[in-house]
Amino acid sequence: MTAVPVVPSRARRRGWHNSRRHLIFALPAALFMAVFAVYPLLQLAWMSVHDVTQATLNQGGWDFVAWDNFLRGFTAGESPAAIVRTLVVVCIVTVAGMLLGLAVAIALRTKGWWSAALLALMVFVWALPPVVNGSVWKFLLAESGLVNTLLGFIGISPVPFLYDPQWALISVASVAAFAVIPFNALVFRAALMAIPPEIFEAAAVDGATRFQEIRHIMLPAVRGTTLVLFVLTVVYGFRSFDFIYVMTFGGPGTATATLPFLGYLQAFNRYDYGLGSATSFLAVVGVLVLAGVYARTIGKEERS
Repeated sequence: MTAVPVVPSRARRRGWHNSRRHLIFALPAALFMAVFAVYPLLQLAWMSVHDVTQATLNQGGWDFVAWDNFLRGFTAGESPAAIVRTLVVVCIVTVAGMLLGLAVAIALRTKGWWSAALLALMVFVWALPPVVNGSVWKFLLAESGLVNTLLGFIGISPVPFLYDPQWALISVASVAAFAVIPFNALVFRAALMAIPPEIFEAAAVDGATRFQEIRHIMLPAVRGTTLVLFVLTVVYGFRSFDFIYVMTFGGPGTATATLPFLGYLQAFNRYDYGLGSATSFLAVVGVLVLAGVYARTIGKEERS
């Protein structure tokens, strides 16, 4: 029989003290999260099952209505339509952000002054506050803005980018995708730059084409990065708010009111805080599900 190794009591005590020291360092962050994240979420869940209006907001003792706020959102048709619009935005942001981000990263994989200049430009675009970025795009896509002016030069009539329900949703989603492309490109480029140059030299000796290098070398090398970045991009698209607020304010009508923005309109424009909380809580549940997927993806990558 093989003897079971016994951990010395001194080493056991040292490990216990180290774990306790780690908990002490994590305590401030845990308190911050509890005050500014957990408590507001609990308050949001509490308000979502009560009748909270402008008159009763500061009084407390709200009337318990159970699931009535959620049912009102679905029976009125606002929540299902907002969920569909949210999924449309998520699809556009994710597909465009991932594909164009990877394409830009492949194009900028080489080193040189032009590559460095484009990277600096992308960092500038990514670092712009969404309010500034959205205001610029609102000016560009206006009825008499630069984009429609350029279209007029080639004989195309003005496109109602921000005034037609379908065009407005596509325009807002496209701007959100444009804003996330630089971040995705930088992350993808970092993964591509980690590929040893000898692999590309061997592929060139074997006569591999550019497409074959991308398919058999670059894409497998960024697979782990792609999984993580995919979840982050989906979360980014799901919680889109800033560009909608600046460019369309949910309009025309509610054509661009995604689930998070619809909750804002219901709570702070119509002053129906119970209904707005219920709608926002649905958005929170969606984000929590995506966060769980992200954590699981990270765990799989660390174990592989």
